[in-house]
Amino acid sequence: MMKLAFHAISGMAALCSVTSAQAEVTNTAANGFTVQHQTEIAGNSDAVWKALIAPSRYWNGDHSWTGNAENFYLVPQAGGCFCELIRTTSDDNIKSSDGSVQHMRVIYAHNGKMLRMSGALGPLQGEAVTGTLTVQLQPQGDATVVRFTYKVGGYMEFPVDQIAPAVDGVIGEQLARLSALFSDPDAADAGLQDGADEQIDESASAVDEGDDPS
Repeated sequence: MMKLAFHAISGMAALCSVTSAQAEVTNTAANGFTVQHQTEIAGNSDAVWKALIAPSRYWNGDHSWTGNAENFYLVPQAGGCFCELIRTTSDDNIKSSDGSVQHMRVIYAHNGKMLRMSGALGPLQGEAVTGTLTVQLQPQGDATVVRFTYKVGGYMEFPVDQIAPAVDGVIGEQLARLSALFSDPDAADAGLQDGADEQIDESASAVDEGDDPS
């Protein structure tokens, strides 16, 4: 599912890129690339931060292993996980965890200012590469300028000139979806922190039951 999503998005990279004020593949080399997206979001940095750390609210479920964004959670502290629970639902609507996926791990978290995570996203997970996503928040009056920078380097079988635009489209899409939360202020303000707390509680329960969400 994840590989199909990336192949499908490669043809849409240019379309996704225009959703941010600034977006581009800023650098490429034989063994890596950098993509960067920036936009101004109509919310203060505290509200944007709370939305950012609740990926189930905006990260597209098409770019997951389960096809369901509700399975995403993020623990916003050093060593914390941006992970996905692999869950099944029985005929009587009882959910159980069958496993988990680590998308990225938090290496720097400063509330309302910056989040940095390390991880190879999507099909890059199966390659010998490292990826670093840096999210910077800069107050701009009543709004917040948000920048996503994703750097990838190492050995991979994907041609860089093909995978870089595809990843660029995916990263740009997530920033656009985060920004879209604030087109409806009530939706942006309501329940964002609660949603993040619920995901963290679920991950803690999974560990208690013997599952490793990382």
